[in-house]
Amino acid sequence: MTETILVTAANSNVGREVVKHLVAMGAKVRAAVRSRASELPPEVERVEFDLNRPDTVRSAFAGVNKAFLMTPLAPNLVEFDLTCLEAAKASGIEQIVKLSVMGVDTEPDLLLGQSHGTSESAIASSGIPYTFLRPNSFYQNYIIYTSASIKAENAFYLPLGDGKISFIDIRDVAAVAARVLMQGGYQGQAYTLTGSEALNNSEVASILSAVLGRTITYVDIPPEIARQAMQSNQIPEIQIDMVLGLYDRQKAGDYATILPTVQDITGKPPIPFEQFVRDYVDAFKVEY
Repeated sequence: MTETILVTAANSNVGREVVKHLVAMGAKVRAAVRSRASELPPEVERVEFDLNRPDTVRSAFAGVNKAFLMTPLAPNLVEFDLTCLEAAKASGIEQIVKLSVMGVDTEPDLLLGQSHGTSESAIASSGIPYTFLRPNSFYQNYIIYTSASIKAENAFYLPLGDGKISFIDIRDVAAVAARVLMQGGYQGQAYTLTGSEALNNSEVASILSAVLGRTITYVDIPPEIARQAMQSNQIPEIQIDMVLGLYDRQKAGDYATILPTVQDITGKPPIPFEQFVRDYVDAFKVEY
C-alpha cells in the first residue's frame, strides 16, 4: 500500500515545492491548507488545516504515515508545533520531517533558534522517528521583502552590513525534504542546509544588476530603521525581535558556512543565486 505523506502549510513557498517534488517521486500526498482552493497538482488530496482549530489539525494527521512539518514564523510557533506533535502522536505517525532553521545548535542566544530548538526537543523526546532540516535564509526572501523597492527604486534596504550569507533556494530545501521522506536512512538526524556560495548584499546587488540589465543598489540600514519598517506593517514585536536577531548574526558573518549537504542527499549541487534570479526574473522586472 502506498504511504500517505502530509505536507503542512502546503500553500507556502516551501510547502508547494515539497508537494511538487513528492508528486514527481510518485508519493501519495495530503496537502494541509487553509483554503482548499489552492494551486496544487490535481492528484493531491486537500484537507482544511487551521492551527488555531486543533480539530482540523487532528483530522489532517489522521491516517497519514509521514509528515513534513512547517509552521509559520509567528510568536506562537512553538505552540503550533506542539499542536501538530500531539496530533501526530494520536495518529501513530511513522516519521516527522520538521523544517527548522540554521543556527539552532550553534547560536544559543538566537530567539528564532530557541523557538525551533524547543520544538525540536519536544519532537525528539516524543518517540516518533524524526529528521530536522535546518536551512539558511532563502533566496526567495528577496522576492518577498525587497522586490517592491527593487522595482520602484532600483534599490533594496537591509540591516546586514557586508556580512556574507550562504543563502539557499527553497527548491533545494524541498528536494532534500522529499528525498528524506521517501527514502530511509535519515531518521534521528539533523541536517544544516546551505547554498554553494556565500554572498554579501553588495554581491547580491551586482548579480541582480547583471541579470536585470540595470543598476541595483544595496543600502545598508540601521536595525532601528528596519524595526520601524516592520512595525509599520503591524508585525508583532516578538516576531520582529526574531528577525532582527537573525539579521544581527548574519551581519556578523555567522551564517557564511557552506556545507555539501544538499548535494550529498539529492545528488545535485545547490542552485546558484544567479540562476535563481534568472528563474524568477519577472518578480524583479519594472512594470510599465
